[in-house]
Amino acid sequence: MRFQDARAAGRALAEGLAASAARERTTVVAVARGGVAVALEVSKRLGLPLDLLLLRRLLVPRGPLEPVCAAIVAGNPYLDPELRQNNDDDDARPPAQFFDDALGELESRARACRGTRPALELKGRTVLLVDNGVRTGSTVLAALRALRSCAPARVVAAAPVAAPEALAAVRRAADEFICLHTPEPFGHVGLWYRDFTRPSDEDIRAMLQEG
Repeated sequence: MRFQDARAAGRALAEGLAASAARERTTVVAVARGGVAVALEVSKRLGLPLDLLLLRRLLVPRGPLEPVCAAIVAGNPYLDPELRQNNDDDDARPPAQFFDDALGELESRARACRGTRPALELKGRTVLLVDNGVRTGSTVLAALRALRSCAPARVVAAAPVAAPEALAAVRRAADEFICLHTPEPFGHVGLWYRDFTRPSDEDIRAMLQEG
């Protein structure tokens, strides 16, 4: 099964998310960049508000599958807690300024992507966290950690396609994981799209305006 593009994948994914969307106070959050077009179609089809989660990997102390990250979640800055712990007293770790700069760059990207669009409140809401695919699970797991900092009532992770070996970890981290296809062998996410174009900041801003 290959999707024509991210929008076609989003329209298909929306059908699988209909039951989750029926809950009161539900918001769609896109993992930017790749998940935005998918999430846009989900939000349009289900009549739900849309916001963004931007993520940047900073360190991989436990290996590439478990990076620690900075994020902007619906306008809210987030750093994995261990990035701040004893940072100034550990010569082996980057200085605090490094993390401040990383958050500053993410905040600049967030402004470029959303323009003047106000951020949505996620506390107490059901959040559908949407990406275009899951290969190792490291990105969506980091996104879920960041999203939990906003205190949503329930988080449903969703992707059109995922590697079978990533399913268990994502299911443990989310309240629910909706995935349409789990092909094996998986390869990488782009194999399952005929058009795998990544949107620019301007593209993302236009999609948010469309939504």
